[in-house]
Amino acid sequence: MSLDTAEKQKLIESHQVHSTDTGSVEVQVAMLSKKISKLSDHLQLNIHDFASRQGLLKMIGKRKRLLSYIKDKNVQKYQDLVKKIGIRG
Repeated sequence: MSLDTAEKQKLIESHQVHSTDTGSVEVQVAMLSKKISKLSDHLQLNIHDFASRQGLLKMIGKRKRLLSYIKDKNVQKYQDLVKKIGIRG
C-alpha cells in the first residue's frame, strides 16, 4: 500500500515548510496518514492479512510519536496540522 510518486509529490507540496522541504515532521505525518488510510481500506477487504495489520499498527505508533513531538514544540502548529489532515489528534 505504498504511495505513487505523484501522490507523494502532491502531499509534500501541500505540507512543506519551505521550498526544499521533503522530510519535516509535518510532511512525514501527512505521508503516514495517507498510507494508514490506504492500508485501513485494504484491511477491511482482507481481514486475514495479519502482516499488514502489524505494519498498520507500527505506522499508527510512529505517527502518534511524531504528533506528540510537534505538540511539545508548538501547540498551534499541531492543531493546524491535525485540522488540515483531518485526524482526531
